[in-house]
Amino acid sequence: MAAFEDCNWYDYPRYYDVVFGADTAWEADFLERVWGRHGATKRRGRTRVLEPACGTGRLVIEMGRRGYDGVGFDCNAAMVRYAARRVSRCKGLPVSIREGRMEAFRVRGRFDMAFCLLSTFKYLLSEVDACSCLQGVERVLKRGGLFLLGLHLTDYERRRPEHERWVGEQGELRVVCNTRTWPADLTMRRERIRTRLTVTRRGVSERRLESDWQARTYDLKELKRLIGKVGGLQMVGGYDFGEAMPEERKLEEGMSYVVAVLRKS
Repeated sequence: MAAFEDCNWYDYPRYYDVVFGADTAWEADFLERVWGRHGATKRRGRTRVLEPACGTGRLVIEMGRRGYDGVGFDCNAAMVRYAARRVSRCKGLPVSIREGRMEAFRVRGRFDMAFCLLSTFKYLLSEVDACSCLQGVERVLKRGGLFLLGLHLTDYERRRPEHERWVGEQGELRVVCNTRTWPADLTMRRERIRTRLTVTRRGVSERRLESDWQARTYDLKELKRLIGKVGGLQMVGGYDFGEAMPEERKLEEGMSYVVAVLRKS
């Protein structure tokens, strides 16, 4: 069997879409449910949504199909091109895609809701960059607007690597994604993540790709302390996204994947 190629797997948006595309409608349902519960439902005009680090655009495009005006941005040029092509194929879709970084982005206008799921926020490795992202989102939200921030919390007592596996299929293409996360470096507040993709087409091996990452770690106390540094955002709700059907609940240590609902005051 061929060895894995070192790469940045975000340079392969088609494979990324195969792995995560099946959850898009479910995630959009969740966003709408949270907006209906916590958002300002009596605004005039269409609801505007923003997705920092939108990747292939699958989620912001799905929100556009549901009647929202959407803007998504990502720092990976391959992802941006892929997402923009998807938008161009949907005539009249009220969504725009652009290149930008989470910690330093510019968008026009104000938004009712922003969302950043799948722990993408943890790629901001410093406190300065994390704060800059939150402040940037706070600036472009309307008063009362929401930011849904989803990330895996770190168990600093864990001593063994964790493993997650996803399998996606679209037509003749099948992608198996295996992700391993090593225990956190407490001093640096970093964790190593390795993602391996095994790609087959019609049952024949096509690519074997491997990416290594560093991510910033957060337990619940660290997350709340970070949010507290941005005076204009208040946590008004939380969801345990590790559940099959996430329900609103008080966030507690020991939860794995959480979504914090932040409102601009």
